[in-house]
Amino acid sequence: MNDHQLPPELCPLFADGGRGRALAIAVPEGGVVWPDPGYTGQGPSPRPAFWMSDEPVSGAHWRSFHAEHARSGLWPVLLDESAQPWSAGQVVPDEPVQIDHFTAEGFMTEVWQEWVSQMPAQDALDELDPYGAICPGLAPPGTPVAEPAEVAAWYAGVLAERGMPLGLVAAPRGADALAVMGWQGALHHNEWMVPLAAVVRSWEERFGARVVGVGFNTLELSVAAPPVEPEHALRVAAEHWAFCPDNVVQGPGDLRGYAEQIIGGHAWSFWWD
Repeated sequence: MNDHQLPPELCPLFADGGRGRALAIAVPEGGVVWPDPGYTGQGPSPRPAFWMSDEPVSGAHWRSFHAEHARSGLWPVLLDESAQPWSAGQVVPDEPVQIDHFTAEGFMTEVWQEWVSQMPAQDALDELDPYGAICPGLAPPGTPVAEPAEVAAWYAGVLAERGMPLGLVAAPRGADALAVMGWQGALHHNEWMVPLAAVVRSWEERFGARVVGVGFNTLELSVAAPPVEPEHALRVAAEHWAFCPDNVVQGPGDLRGYAEQIIGGHAWSFWWD
């Protein structure tokens, strides 16, 4: 293979055919995944959503493709539950430019206000203790304790032990890959995934988060700058509640308990019921 070109099977992932992209490592056996028009309701897609390997890969594979991202433009993700939605094409791709119209703070505030307005007053305030009806806003950035790429590679090794195939997404960063590949994991919380991608962008910038794996209703992020103080962790817990209430409600049950779980942790795992 000419290492100054993308393999032909990956070129259709790009609107321009992958012009100027390069990949210096071999690609495992696999193929592109097309959105199912019957699922999207949008008619045939102009290009595949992403590429997926036929077999599970190692953490070393993820690390190698991540190291190539600057040249290839392909963000690697480990894929859980490969039969659904991936092989079935149950994805709804969006353009990354759509993410620019949303902010993490705006999304958090909207979710917070909606919850307070729809729930009985005391029930809503109990769940949001100690902040109550007033959204606390975004937490301050964390202090990096390691390089984001190294933490991401570590977490990829952990996740790869589950036996997960590799996905490659034509995206400039991990948060954008969620929109480009059409991931629908949080559909029961928010009908459109683009605003959640804006939240993940903010976490990339403030906490050194990186998208490492996705599943039918799960998201796995590595974290290089986690909160290490209780009050900081509580602020981050509030953000996590807005992003994925099930993590808190079906986990510890309150923000304080959840904050204790994430303090100092280098992996954030989200699950939507």
